[in-house]
Amino acid sequence: MLDATARRYIDPPLNRAGQALADLGISANTVSVVGLLFGACAALCIGVGLFELALVAILANRLADGLDGAVARATEKTDLGGFLDIVFDFIFYGAVPFAFVVYDPAGNAVAGAVLLLSFYLNGATFLAFATLAAKQGMNTQAQGIKSFYYLGGLAEGTETIAVFIAFCLFPGAFVYLAWGFAIICFISAAARIFMVKALLENKQP
Repeated sequence: MLDATARRYIDPPLNRAGQALADLGISANTVSVVGLLFGACAALCIGVGLFELALVAILANRLADGLDGAVARATEKTDLGGFLDIVFDFIFYGAVPFAFVVYDPAGNAVAGAVLLLSFYLNGATFLAFATLAAKQGMNTQAQGIKSFYYLGGLAEGTETIAVFIAFCLFPGAFVYLAWGFAIICFISAAARIFMVKALLENKQP
């Protein structure tokens, strides 16, 4: 819900930094891999209870996620880069809740599983429509320049990262935060289904 608004503020400095990295010969895919490594470090830190370090790694992961697109815009966007970006994002988004389950299986398992299910459903509506949009020749830049049709929703990247930050700042409240955000994600998935229905019906001859 907040991604489009956030992009107006973060894209200009990211684009400048992306151009600087491109000038140094650093590729967008390299930045994506570095971001994935930061995401893995965040999950490992959470699993052993190092929440402050996990928070730093999460922020570094998100910075890299923004920079890879900026580098691509400064050089050349590729299908491989778009593929790696979305796959690495989904790995990261799944790894953080899973790490909290590893940290406290008895206390966090059910809430973590429900949150992951909500991510799965939200992601399914998001990616399934992207394939249909490509088939239909539909495109949008409402969420910035993307490799595929980015269908917005109630729960997007900005909200997810805010919740991940809250997880690290208040690990004892993980269960309540996870349940609350899972409900939001379920609502977002349902809303996307209705949005897709309307969009596709409007495309019919």
